[in-house]
Amino acid sequence: MNLFIFICQQTLIFLVPLLLVGLGDLFSERSGVLNIALEGIMVFGAFAGIMFIRSASAAMPSWLVLLIAILISILAGMLLSSLHAFASIHLKAEQTISSTAIITFATAFCIFYARVMLGTEQVVFRNTFRIDAVPLLSKIPVLGPILFQKAYVTTYLGILVLIVTAFILKRTRFGLRLRSCGENPQAADSVGISVYKMRYAGVLISGALAGLGGLVFILPTTTTYTASVSGYGFLAMSVVVFGQWKPWGIALGALFFGLTKTIAASYSVIPFLYNLGIPEAFFKMLPYVATLIVLAFSTKRSNAPGVIGVPYDKSKR
Repeated sequence: MNLFIFICQQTLIFLVPLLLVGLGDLFSERSGVLNIALEGIMVFGAFAGIMFIRSASAAMPSWLVLLIAILISILAGMLLSSLHAFASIHLKAEQTISSTAIITFATAFCIFYARVMLGTEQVVFRNTFRIDAVPLLSKIPVLGPILFQKAYVTTYLGILVLIVTAFILKRTRFGLRLRSCGENPQAADSVGISVYKMRYAGVLISGALAGLGGLVFILPTTTTYTASVSGYGFLAMSVVVFGQWKPWGIALGALFFGLTKTIAASYSVIPFLYNLGIPEAFFKMLPYVATLIVLAFSTKRSNAPGVIGVPYDKSKR
């Protein structure tokens, strides 16, 4: 039972950032804009939040530091994604090139700034945000130890974002308009919907969630940040394809990939896997091999919105 609880707790650590960034990508792609810059936005958002935590952790209560760091990461993600939105929507730039430029800039900027300010690219910070046990809830059999012991507030935030996203896209006017701008922008424009505004909203939301996802990925896994999120931005895009551009499908995909990441990181404490005598390299590459296999089968039944990545020109209405 202890091993099962450990695996579930570790899976949640890897699952939540994938879920947040995948849901962010969903907003962007549903609006009709391809956002491959998620990796760079995660790096930038995590860097902004971690730098604040490093500077303020000794002067403020932990809960306040975490709250402000979350807001800073969200704003940093929105700031960087606004560049992609402007280039893609207004300037009609090639969205892949714009995304690549942002990834390159974000990584280089974070390394350069850290070296200038700290003398090293490694940003060391104090992690005081883990909750050892939530009163009462941690006593619930099985579910209590998994969700409410040795947990982070960001885990519950990920679950909340999933529920809110599913509701917005399916049950609100905003969600309907966003999807219509991705599926048929000409028709949306003909009934008075501003395609530009909706696409800006989709990209900015994706940036906010990607910036948050970067912070959420770093906090439970390390106390030394080196301007890297281990390819999670690209993995999140695979989760979106796996989930067929649907919130609950993305959650299932994040669970699957989170489990493979847990196996890769913790196979040595799982007796069955460790006793197989399989080389460590096999487990390390497991998440990425699983990604390729899943994508190979997912693309055959893809229900992707039809105009993702195609610029919209008002002059051709």
